[in-house]
Amino acid sequence: MAAHRVVFLDRASLKANVRPPAQSESYVEHAKTSVDEIVARLAGATVAITNKVPLRAETLKQLPGLRMIAVAATGYDVIDVPYCREAGIAVANIRNYAVHTVPEHAFALILALRRNLLAYRADVEAGVWQKSDQFCFFTHPIGDLHGATLGIVGEGAIGQGTAAIARGFGMKVLFADHAPPKMPGVDFTPLDEVLAQSDVLSLHCPLTPDTKNLIGLEQLRRMKRSALLINTSRGGLVDEAALIQALDEGLIAGAGFDVLTSEPPRNGHPLLDVRRPNFILTPHVAWASDNAMQFLADQLIDNIDRWAEGRPQHLVT
Repeated sequence: MAAHRVVFLDRASLKANVRPPAQSESYVEHAKTSVDEIVARLAGATVAITNKVPLRAETLKQLPGLRMIAVAATGYDVIDVPYCREAGIAVANIRNYAVHTVPEHAFALILALRRNLLAYRADVEAGVWQKSDQFCFFTHPIGDLHGATLGIVGEGAIGQGTAAIARGFGMKVLFADHAPPKMPGVDFTPLDEVLAQSDVLSLHCPLTPDTKNLIGLEQLRRMKRSALLINTSRGGLVDEAALIQALDEGLIAGAGFDVLTSEPPRNGHPLLDVRRPNFILTPHVAWASDNAMQFLADQLIDNIDRWAEGRPQHLVT
């Protein structure tokens, strides 16, 4: 088996122990890499590891020795997969590492919004409780999850994990129908029905040309005014300007987001300016529990080792 030169372009994106690949004659880590540094850093490399550093065709054409890209994430939209397929570059991603952590984060958002925790905390900090005539006060509605309907877009491992938690709360689960490929054994409901029936809509699908702005103003108008929208998947699935309008007009009751179309939002972002108790924005950390990141790191190197041994796993090309 040939030894490989392996370069991790954005090691700082992963908070875990990363062992060197077994078949590497050299293993180099860079905390972060800008676009104009990619070619120089991958010169002579046969394997590149990237989380969010983009590897597009114009860059890959300058790296004739590159034979494999190991993506330190499930999503691989930063990789020019069609070019890799043509050039014979293997691409492997991470599978099933976030099946617990992302659903748990989604439900943290759901519970906080459904029970108006941010609004009640703000009231306590403002002294409302201290001035109450009785032992508690009821300035904001509180909704149970039991008996409510959760609509899910995306029936992969994370969507299924979210559904399992929902059923534990006594919720009814609807999976939105979509074009193939589809997970076998799942009952699907037309998207319009899911929008109309859901008390909570949670997104767990990849960002593709077909899913970009999947939820726009038209879809938001079809939802219940009491409904919540949760996105722990990818920025771009929701038209963010439409979301702000929906919150301003009360078309939905609230939203919890862990993702934006531009990350990190160095030049500002409209959702950063939404300061209201029925909107929660977290900085793309739904995936980032300590356990999940270590699982990811171990599988990342397993993907490289298996490929080097001629027994590849988790290939997307």
